[in-house]
Amino acid sequence: MNSSILVIEDDASIQDLITEFLSAEGYNVDAANDGIEGIQKFKENNYDLIILDIMMPNLDGYGVCKMIRKTSSVPIIFLTALNQESDQLKGFEIECDDYITKPFSFNLLVKRVEAILRRSNKTISDNFITFEKLKLNLDTYSAEIDGDVIELTLKEFNILKELIEKYPQVITRESLLDSIWGYDYYGDTRIVDAHIKNIRKKITLPYIKTVKGIGYTLDKNI
Repeated sequence: MNSSILVIEDDASIQDLITEFLSAEGYNVDAANDGIEGIQKFKENNYDLIILDIMMPNLDGYGVCKMIRKTSSVPIIFLTALNQESDQLKGFEIECDDYITKPFSFNLLVKRVEAILRRSNKTISDNFITFEKLKLNLDTYSAEIDGDVIELTLKEFNILKELIEKYPQVITRESLLDSIWGYDYYGDTRIVDAHIKNIRKKITLPYIKTVKGIGYTLDKNI
């Protein structure tokens, strides 16, 4: 499912360009012309990310961000002409996730959006680590998919934990041997492949992607 993005920007030309550019990248994009309209759309819909101008009529971006943070941790990128360090510090103090100053590169904006959405799809709490439908309990070393418990060995659990924590990196077989079996293990890396094969059978979802000649990574585009 494509991510949904809300663009809150009072400059119509910039709003149109951002909307067009992100739509071309496959995102579902809504737009609001000021802070009040932005808050209204935020309340009516579920968004995966918000791109937010600061200097707007009726309600500025700082005010919008504070209101959203009362009820939601949705990622917020400030996109603004305010380029002073104090402006940026204020943005991060009220818990924005990124701060981009105008004029800006559309290509850079897309990469920032991709990076933030990638992080938000991999969430870590005090006791759980999740990737899409897969949930690992770090206290009980158990795994669940949609509430159904998946029986994993300790090594299988730790392999999944390593892949999730380092997503979207590609993890080499040698690295997995070192981290899961220990530096004193000098066996064949095919033991990693055997464990991956078993994990795939158990979780049934094709999250684990083989990178030929290197190792493994996770892929949420299933």
